[in-house]
Amino acid sequence: MTSALRPVRPPGWWPDAALLAGFVALTAALAGGAFLGVDEAVREWCDAHQPPVAYWIARGFNYLGSGGYLTEIGMVLGLVVAWRMRSWRPLAPPVAAFLLTTLTILPLKNWTDRAAPRSPLPDAAALFHHVPAGEYAESYPSGHLVVAIVWYGVLLLLVDALLGTVGRGPVPPRVHRAIRVVPVVVVFLTTTYLGFHWLTDGFAGLLAGLLLDRQLSRVPWLPAD
Repeated sequence: MTSALRPVRPPGWWPDAALLAGFVALTAALAGGAFLGVDEAVREWCDAHQPPVAYWIARGFNYLGSGGYLTEIGMVLGLVVAWRMRSWRPLAPPVAAFLLTTLTILPLKNWTDRAAPRSPLPDAAALFHHVPAGEYAESYPSGHLVVAIVWYGVLLLLVDALLGTVGRGPVPPRVHRAIRVVPVVVVFLTTTYLGFHWLTDGFAGLLAGLLLDRQLSRVPWLPAD
């Protein structure tokens, strides 16, 4: 890998600072009781508008943010590109994505200790709830959103590299944008609708995911970088 960082858009470090500040501000606001009523109202609406067909369609689309499947796809794709390029370096992006998301999001979830929307506990939407053993307490931020943002960027990086090994150009910009945006929107909507995460879990996941994605995007992982 070369020493120079790859450009990101928007350029500079101010967007990173803004994303971090937004995450801190949202967390502090939730800890102070703000937006909890909105979270609870959205949960109640989703619970009241969930016929079986809509539920199972949402469950299917929600797999677009499955960390397990995306990690497996990323590692297989990394191995293929590594074999084609005769280099270990294509394995670095999926490994880094897995480590970065795991070592940042899981500690945040454990620290904020927020119950899931379907929890029967009183004040389940509150952060730092001291959820008892046996209750799901890893709701904030939404790992689904972080995974969708980070992993589709890594997969596109590897797909572009694979196309380059067969003399093809990168993924067209319009397709590239769709792959970066559509899964994130779908996962945001389905995790909220299914009651896997509170609405604000999703916004926190967006802020954290974009911040982590910018760090990974700066690294010149491949020889062409």
